[in-house]
Amino acid sequence: MGVKIKPLHDRVLVKRIEEAVEKTAGGIYIPDTAKEKPQEGEVIAVGAGRYKEDGTRQPLDVKEGDRVLFGKYSGSEIKIDGEEFLIMREDEILGIIERASTSAKK
Repeated sequence: MGVKIKPLHDRVLVKRIEEAVEKTAGGIYIPDTAKEKPQEGEVIAVGAGRYKEDGTRQPLDVKEGDRVLFGKYSGSEIKIDGEEFLIMREDEILGIIERASTSAKK
C-alpha cells in the first residue's frame, strides 16, 4: 500500500480476509457475485483512542495485525490504491479471533 492512513480517534482500518473458492456439498462452485462478503478481517491501522469525559484517552483494545469479526453492515467501504478496506469504529468490532497454536499441546 503506497498511501499510509492513520484513522482518527476510535476508528480502525480493516482489510477483509477473502475465503477460498467456495464449493457446495453437491460439487457446485458459487461465483464471487453470489457470495456474501466475509465478516472477518485483519486490522491494518488503528486510531489513538477515544477521549473520556475527564480528558484522558481510552486506548483501543485492538491492535494492528489482529484478526477480527465484524457485523455484516459494519463500517464504511473505501478504496485506496485499488484495494478495498473498511473503516469502522472499534465498537462495531464483535471480537478478536485467536487461533489455538498447533505447538501448544496438552
